[in-house]
Amino acid sequence: MLGRNPSKQARSLRAAYAVAVARVRAQLELFALELSPPVFQNARVPCGILDRAATPPAQSAQELPESVDVAVVGAGYCGLSAARALAKRGVKVAVLEAETFGWGASSRNGGMVLTGMKLPVPTLIKRYGTESARKMYAASLESIDLVEQIVREENIDCDFSRCGHLEVACKQAHFDGYEESAALIKREFNHELRIIPKSGLRGEIGSDIYFGGMVDEASAGLNPARYVAGLALAAQRAGASLYDHARVISVESETNNNARRFRVQTSKGTLTAREIILASGAYTTNATPALRKKIIPIGSYIIATEVLPADLARELSPRNRMIYDSKHFLCYYRLTPDNRMLFGGRAAFFPETENTVRRSAEILRRGMITVYPQLRHAEVEFVWGGTLDFTLDVMPHAGKIEGMYFAAGFAGHGVAAATWFGAKLAGLICGDPHDIPFDGIKFLAAPLGLRSGNTWALPLAGAWYKILDWLT
Repeated sequence: MLGRNPSKQARSLRAAYAVAVARVRAQLELFALELSPPVFQNARVPCGILDRAATPPAQSAQELPESVDVAVVGAGYCGLSAARALAKRGVKVAVLEAETFGWGASSRNGGMVLTGMKLPVPTLIKRYGTESARKMYAASLESIDLVEQIVREENIDCDFSRCGHLEVACKQAHFDGYEESAALIKREFNHELRIIPKSGLRGEIGSDIYFGGMVDEASAGLNPARYVAGLALAAQRAGASLYDHARVISVESETNNNARRFRVQTSKGTLTAREIILASGAYTTNATPALRKKIIPIGSYIIATEVLPADLARELSPRNRMIYDSKHFLCYYRLTPDNRMLFGGRAAFFPETENTVRRSAEILRRGMITVYPQLRHAEVEFVWGGTLDFTLDVMPHAGKIEGMYFAAGFAGHGVAAATWFGAKLAGLICGDPHDIPFDGIKFLAAPLGLRSGNTWALPLAGAWYKILDWLT
């Protein structure tokens, strides 16, 4: 018989039973929904997050110059951050973008500005040692501070908010590991995380399917389309020249009078540059094959509901956190400033196309209703996707490749990380001390079938992650 102080095992059993009941109820509601027509059939694909990129877009410069000090390939967070930092220091810089500024994942993500990296801290320490892991983690915190600083200095209207993030445990074993992780991060990195038991989780999220959570107050949220638009304007004001629809076709190194320069051929003409920064991420092409073969492009997809009543929105996310779950094949979600539920995930591993975006909407809506049965009648008004740059070791990398500076592999942490890496590469070019802790770690090529331009094996990778979620 259980007394007033039940054992930890008994509490775990009761928690598991409560979660199982909640999940069965959600699945029954999903089954009923699948018998009726989908409510997302008229959902639109926005050009930016919820078609609300109110910041006027930066205007493309006209003719390419014959030569610049630095040519930046890619006008996302990384490239624009680098261009802004370089121009502020008097460097003549041209940003070359194949589409429009911020066209890729920089304007098509969930706007989560998160601490840490994709890999868990124990894995970082085991792989790279405590001192290197400490520097990497510190860089992740510094990157959020940098985003906040740029938003403030450049007066970018992008709804930046230090709202914190909540990681929710999909299994009891995941929650049991939170306390150890929080203690390790506090001890080694002097960074505070807060554990939320299942009994207190309703104060953080209006769902009963999780076993507990962990809060990091340092994380933030923003509107990614407005942020990247503001970053482009900031780079222009600093003196950078930005060129859209200037697809890079080839980059060749040449030497004249013992001085090396790069000849860059684009769809708008040719220029030469003393230095190159490759900031093309998942959209890296055969113009730079040495980098492209190291990139694994993975699609990430998002739906957004109609505007929700204020009381329902408060029930779903009482503290307006950036939320993600503990699975490998994870889901992430948040409220937007106008009270829509934005729900995303790796619904399909292929890079985004119109077909994969639409198919992913079905999968994501089912996932959303599993988490939030309260949204079973909510209309999905928006659906979109973007492609993230992963690497084989799931780590960011930076440094030089074939004489060109690069940064890649942000793996869903790119809002802050790409901004930080862009500024750091600019600093290296200007002679700052080399203090990027990710430079020098082994950067392996992706296997055929996973690498950019040859992705037939990505569904197998997705299936493997689903198996891991079942086993662990």
